[in-house]
Formats: sequence, structure tokens, C-alpha cells
Amino acid sequence: MDLRAGQVEDVVISSDFWRGRRVFLTGHTGFKGAWLALMLDRLNAAVTGYSLAPPSATNAFDLFRAGGVLTDVRGDVCDGAELAAAMGRAEPEIVFHLAAQSLVRRSYSDPLETYRTNVLGTANLLDCVRRSPSVRLVVIVTTDKCYENRETATAFTETDRLGGSDPYSASKACAELVSASFRESFFDHRVRLVTVRAGNVIGGGDFAADRIVPDAFRAFAAGRVLSVRNPRAVRPWQHVLEPLRGYLVLAEQALSGAAVRDAYNFGPGPDGEHDVATLLEALAAAWGGGAVWRHDASPQPKEAGLLRLDTARARADLGWRPILSFGDTMAWTAEWYRAFADGLDVSALTREQTDRYLGQCVRLVSPFRAQGAPDAQSEVRYALRS
Repeated sequence: MDLRAGQVEDVVISSDFWRGRRVFLTGHTGFKGAWLALMLDRLNAAVTGYSLAPPSATNAFDLFRAGGVLTDVRGDVCDGAELAAAMGRAEPEIVFHLAAQSLVRRSYSDPLETYRTNVLGTANLLDCVRRSPSVRLVVIVTTDKCYENRETATAFTETDRLGGSDPYSASKACAELVSASFRESFFDHRVRLVTVRAGNVIGGGDFAADRIVPDAFRAFAAGRVLSVRNPRAVRPWQHVLEPLRGYLVLAEQALSGAAVRDAYNFGPGPDGEHDVATLLEALAAAWGGGAVWRHDASPQPKEAGLLRLDTARARADLGWRPILSFGDTMAWTAEWYRAFADGLDVSALTREQTDRYLGQCVRLVSPFRAQGAPDAQSEVRYALRS
């Protein structure tokens, strides 16, 4: 891994902070949620997940064997009573809200379900949070697509106007507005509410339909030519572990008394901003032989052609910076899908990639008061959970 010089000091996560910390994670059966569940487990957090069943028969949650690392509760975020009961049992201090309908093209075919899950689900979650005596921080995960995109060359900052020309993007902008209204109306200094907007995340375990990376590896593995609808669309590509680390750093700082703001972008910067054609060429090279794609010029639903994120706020406030280069991201992603195609144990590989990543950004030495010696200070090395 090409760890960038001088960044280790900026990105450390305290294993002491997370040890035994009660976390409530919605959307834990999804792609990002399953990765975050593993990260939290490796940091020895006590996690309760709340989500519907995994989105497809082949999915990250089952392949990662993530059910064994948390309390697995199945439910709909739009069911306020069930959600409140689950949160009450868990008594979390931190809530990460990832449950969502996350596909642009699906939002065209089922806009009402998209708005229901992404808007009403967020409102339900926040209503449960405001009634919870244990919650101190809630992190609402939206998207880089929540901004009104006029497709200029300027990268979006957190203060830019929200909007969305497709149902998915609009629903996430609505979730931002719902979050802001709850922050102003109901939450005082006891509960912090922060929204986070990540660029396009990729990595092993994504099997969603109509998403470029899983579509590509399905085609590569089957020896088919991949049809691509918009090869010149530019996106900020980053490995899924990168923004998840940002959420963890944000939570630590917010609950440690540091000043944090109401919203943060997490993206790769110019190194990871490439068009789809460049992404596919890199993935094909990492995959090896037999990876071919072509442009599908048939009419398609509208999607933005250019999207760039400004992450200066996360860098300045949180000390967060990307660790993986664009080449590393492609290599790690191809490594995972190649192992899956070859029938290898991707659960073990996922944990190995997680530990490889966390090994570069977790502070493992923490002071503690030795038992039987109340006036003496010692140090203990916290290992990642084995």
C-alpha cells in the first residue's frame, strides 16, 4: 500500500475510544454498512445493527460473515415503533445512519420508495434519537449527489446549495434538510448531529445492479463485453474504507470535546477524480486478461456528467486525508472480486484488507491505571479483535 508521506499523524483512530463503545448502525446489511460493522468490530466496539434483509442473494453482509460481529436486528427504518424499541434495547451512545435506497437508476423506477426510505426513514431515525436518553452523537450519511449540480469545474463545498434532478439525489437533499430541521428544533448541546457526504465508494462486496464496479466485475468474470452508458462521466472514486474512517474520526472528535461542524465531505481529491473510462481501464488492468467494455449509446435516464468534492473542511477540522491512492483502490477492489470469482474465502480477505488499512491509522497504545496500583500509570497495547 502506498501510504502517503506525513499522513499517519493526521489520521489516527484511538482504539481506546472505541473499546466497548455502544454503537447503533442502520443499514448494516448493505455494502457500506457491512464494511463499517467489520471496522467497528476490529476496534472492539459493541455494535447493534438495524436493517432490512440484505439487498440481494449474493451480498457483502453474508460473504463477510458480518452477522457474527454485532447484534443483528432486522427492521424497516420507516417503522418508528420497531426502530425505537431496538434503539431502546441497545442504549447506544453513537448512531450511524446508513440505511437508504442508494441507487440512482432504481429511483427512476420506484421514486416513492426512494423518498419513503431516504426521507421518512431519516425523520423516523431522528425522532427516535431525540427520545433516547443515551445517544450523544448521530451521523447521518447522505451523498455527494445532494448538491444542486450545474456541472461546473468547481468542486462542491459543504455550504453549496442542495438539490437534485433525479429522485435519488433529491431525496438525499431532503434528508439533509430534515436533519438540519431536527438539529435546530430538537437537539441541544447533549446531542450532536452531523451529516456526511461521501464521493463514489468502491470495494469488494458491492453486488448492486446498475452500478459500474459490480457490473464490470460480473462481466469480466463471465468473459462478457461490458456495456457502459456514460464513459465520460467524472466521479470522485474512493475505496469504501476511506470515508468510513472519516466517520470514525469525526465521532471521536465530536465526543472528545473538539469543535465539529454540521456537515463534512469525504472524497479522494484530484488523485481520484476520473471519468468512467479511466476507472474501467484501471480495473481491467488490475483484473488481468479478458476484461473488455464498450460504450452503450442508447437513450438513458439523466445522470450528472461531472461531480467533484472539496474536502478541505475534513482535512482542516478532522485531520482526515485519503490514505489509498487511486491505483491502490483499483488493486484492492480487483483483488477482492478476483478472489470471489476464484471461489476463495472472501471473508478472510475482507478482514485482512480491513486490518491492513486500520494498521496504518489506529493508535494502539493507550494509557490506563494498572489494577492494584491506583497511583501508577502503565500502558497497554490494544490489539485489533482477532
